[in-house]
Amino acid sequence: MPITLKARFVFPATSDPILAGEVAVAGGQVVAVGRRLALGDTLDLGNVAILPGFVNAHTHLEFSYLREPLGRPAMGFVDWIRQVMASRSDRPEPPERSFVRGVEEAVRHGATTLGEIAQPDATPFLRQRTGCGLTVFLELIAPTPKRAAEALAAARRHLALAVRAGGWRAGLAPHAPYSVLPELLAAVATQLAGAGTGVPLAFHLAESREEMELLESGTGPFRELLAALPGWKDGMIARGVRPADYLRLLGPAERVLLIHGNYFAEEEIALVAQSQGRMSVVYCPRTHAYFAHPPYPLGKLLAAGARVALGTDSRASSPDLSMLAEMRFAARQHPDVPRPEILRMATLHGAEALGVGAATGSIAPGKQADFAVLRLPDRDAADPHDLVFDSDEPVAGTWIQGVPIGRADPDLAAGGRWG
Repeated sequence: MPITLKARFVFPATSDPILAGEVAVAGGQVVAVGRRLALGDTLDLGNVAILPGFVNAHTHLEFSYLREPLGRPAMGFVDWIRQVMASRSDRPEPPERSFVRGVEEAVRHGATTLGEIAQPDATPFLRQRTGCGLTVFLELIAPTPKRAAEALAAARRHLALAVRAGGWRAGLAPHAPYSVLPELLAAVATQLAGAGTGVPLAFHLAESREEMELLESGTGPFRELLAALPGWKDGMIARGVRPADYLRLLGPAERVLLIHGNYFAEEEIALVAQSQGRMSVVYCPRTHAYFAHPPYPLGKLLAAGARVALGTDSRASSPDLSMLAEMRFAARQHPDVPRPEILRMATLHGAEALGVGAATGSIAPGKQADFAVLRLPDRDAADPHDLVFDSDEPVAGTWIQGVPIGRADPDLAAGGRWG
């Protein structure tokens, strides 16, 4: 027997918001969306919005123990990297505890699906505890030939572990141009994540000024950092390359999440847009602002037809793991981008980027009953999206496959006031 949830507004993400909307749920799936469904018992949640569960397409949950970002705003990126390395060597709790802590925080803030960049010592078993959809990208760092061989072996073990363990999806994250040899990137894109494998890749690209300097001239702070590594030699990273060259190396992969893209130029934007949906860009708005990068090329990406998703990144560069806060911040930073598009970036586009768009990311019959329930202000708006974005009301509850998880708000009103 279905249960029907009623709210002041339902935001399907793929169509206009529904006033006095209802969502009928059975067996963990949505069976109907609309008004006056008359399917099973009705639970009126009152002055709330039912949104698709948020899809956090990029996280590093290992840093979830941090109370505030590392370093200071606008600091040099390589100086921040050094603080990240120090934090890893002096962490106050085991990585798996931070992993659990981070998932619990993300779910409380309405996330139902995560794309997590995990270290080899993290234990990816969270789906059984939280029920959230989890893609675990094993981070591969291999700036030397010896480490590249070790990384390939670790990648194969990670893919095999996902098959045995079940409950989560495996992805691979060759880290970035400055930390992964091009030969490894090409091997991963063709052998382990090529067409037909179903394995998504995540790759940090065009993230910082220092990275761009290293690629263009082989100089700068990253050159100094790499030169101190055992086994590193000049010439391992060719000079005069562009992020577009790395996009071409990634071309054979079935699915690629390009993390950040802060310094994408017209060539990179065009290549992503022409990838027929195999490539997506993941924008982390508050992390972008933390490093005082130039304005993000969001409008250009969207105008070209590129798919853009949202992520929180980690607590090492962001104050929390709230996707709702990322959405609202992005809307303030990009007032020319329609708010329905920003909502899709936080939901459907993220699900499609991870390869789970058929199961989640919007509210539609046949999809999982994954919802973020958001309190709304006591006022009207010509565009219902303004009630979501121009507000500081929090997520009041998270539903994953039809089950309320995370924050349970006892003050949710009933009575159909908005019906």
